Amino acid sequence: MRRPPWRLVLLCVACGFCSLLYAITHSSSGNTEAQEPATASLVWRRGAPDRKHSYSLLKKHELDLGPMHLAVVACGDRLEETVTMLKSAVLFSIKPLTFHIFAEDQLHNDFSTILNSWGFPERFKYTIYPISFPSENAAEWRKLFKPCASQRLFLPLILKDVDSLLYVDTDILFLRPVDDIWSFLSEFNSTQIAAMAPEHEEPRIGWYNRFARHPFYGKTGINSGVMLMNMTRIRRKHFKNDMTTVRLHWGEILMPLLKKYKLNITWGDQDLLNIIFSHNPESLYVFPCQWNYRPDHCIYGSNCNEAEDGIFILHGNRGVYHDNKQPAFRAVYEALRNFSFGDDIIHSLLHPLELELQKTEHTYCGRIHKLFTKRLTKSIDDFSTRQLNVR
Repeated sequence: MRRPPWRLVLLCVACGFCSLLYAITHSSSGNTEAQEPATASLVWRRGAPDRKHSYSLLKKHELDLGPMHLAVVACGDRLEETVTMLKSAVLFSIKPLTFHIFAEDQLHNDFSTILNSWGFPERFKYTIYPISFPSENAAEWRKLFKPCASQRLFLPLILKDVDSLLYVDTDILFLRPVDDIWSFLSEFNSTQIAAMAPEHEEPRIGWYNRFARHPFYGKTGINSGVMLMNMTRIRRKHFKNDMTTVRLHWGEILMPLLKKYKLNITWGDQDLLNIIFSHNPESLYVFPCQWNYRPDHCIYGSNCNEAEDGIFILHGNRGVYHDNKQPAFRAVYEALRNFSFGDDIIHSLLHPLELELQKTEHTYCGRIHKLFTKRLTKSIDDFSTRQLNVR
């Protein structure tokens, strides 16, 4: 039986409409997927084309969740210096901070009194620990280089529940948020366990390449005053060394290294770190000198090219915060020391500092004093903007 022509026409129209609807829907779905950001979960769902990239994205996502951990070791007369460092960390940082303060017993009450007086526990929390070394060699570790300095070597073994940590010396000042150096953790490749800056940028004035009697990292060595650590990886790693063909864990390698090199090391724990990473260079992430800016970078003329973007972390080693040898460094320290939370940050911190720095132009470091406030000004602007948004 022949079907009426109108039924064939209706059937063709219906089939054509369905085909057009399918094409439109499929095209729309494809465009949405192409424009969607490459989040960590999306990378994992797509399978294994780029395992390294997906690991990096997941790791960065994990790092954004918890507080940032900062450790410092304070002995002797370093209370005020340490408090000023902690103040600079709290002042500009965005995410909450957890401080791990290792200090001699007589300093514990003073630290607690000062930190409790700051009055905003949502910004930071802290724990104060006694100074402690492995009992069988405690006296030898305690007197290495400076009192208590070698405590930093044992942080991965003491803070067993801390995954990542930023260690800094007491004479550090943050001129931008701690968040920014903390973000380097997400840039570590699969072999890197720690990050530090070079000891020198200019080999002609470098100490390690001219005087060291032990192995050291790279061309000019590394400075351990600012040390970012993935401590989980440190605890797991087996380190190559020049004492045995057997690779050793962190807790196994420290004392043998000290016994082998103690007559050849000058800078104590920093020298031991240089020896370790000289044999394990793949384990170190090196960040630029403006993240650990010291008098050596300007005392004979500017030799930290990256600091043209501003100094990010100031390191006043050799006591320059407390004498007149480098007045530009001292000016920054005193400005932050004298600043109180609640003061107007521009009129009580930035403007007085700029005036003091102008008085230091008779020194090499003072001639480039605008580098000392270039990033600090940006940090203060960002801080002021955040305060306005809170209100």
